[in-house]
Amino acid sequence: MKNVFRFITAILVFVTVSGCANSLFYHPTDQVYLTPEDAALSYENVYFESMDGTKLHGWFIPAREKAWGTLVHFHGNAGNITANLKMVSFFPYQGLNVFMFDYRGYGKSQGHPYRKGVYEDSLSAVRYVVSRKDVDKESLFFLGQSLGGANAIAVASLGRDIALRAVVIDSSFYSYRSIVRDKIAEIPVLSWFKTPLSFMMATDSFHSGDMIGSISPTPLMIIHGTSDRIVPYHHGVELFERANEPKLLVTIDGGDHISALMPQHLEFRQKILDFFRRSGHYTE
Repeated sequence: MKNVFRFITAILVFVTVSGCANSLFYHPTDQVYLTPEDAALSYENVYFESMDGTKLHGWFIPAREKAWGTLVHFHGNAGNITANLKMVSFFPYQGLNVFMFDYRGYGKSQGHPYRKGVYEDSLSAVRYVVSRKDVDKESLFFLGQSLGGANAIAVASLGRDIALRAVVIDSSFYSYRSIVRDKIAEIPVLSWFKTPLSFMMATDSFHSGDMIGSISPTPLMIIHGTSDRIVPYHHGVELFERANEPKLLVTIDGGDHISALMPQHLEFRQKILDFFRRSGHYTE
């Protein structure tokens, strides 16, 4: 009888919350938080098309002096590029071009976000970057944060026409289904049903844990905080375990979600920059 009650409750809960899975992964806004001008950076507003013709927006921010590489930044599930500029605004001062872009539905990009569309946006963004005459196609770097880490892993794994020098994945999850399971487990009334509900609420297409091994032989850094309240630390460890060499796991003791690029963690900013320099064409 108890099992029947649990099953019926699970069905009722699923009907109530299944529509929340998409909102768990995508929180777009068109609010403007910060522009390159605020960081004393020159930039170019860029519009390009995704694979299905959706019009997307991005910023190309050139290095302040001669560039030794180009960094493509894949932001997380909240805000837009204007909310994430503070994470990467120091890179142009260190000789890297930076390309930031918004997935469909974010910022000035058209459409509505969903998993396959966001992946195609990410791949299209990278293909746009390598099409530019002012970009060295042999000196390309990825930095993906949170949801952006999953997108960066997918592009690095599936975009076989793209040459990469190094990939950094910050605070990302092992798979869509596993992070949904963790989120459900945090709700006492739903924790009994975390496994069946995670299967009902999320597919595991574009499974980062399955794809991350294909990034090799490109150097990979996975960085994660032990006190991450959004994506628990074990996700970073599991991604690292599934990755192939060369790989590096950087743990931020007491670090919260995507804190590696925050001003209070300057040493981790430097670790990321040094990793890119070792992997690229950097010269003093």
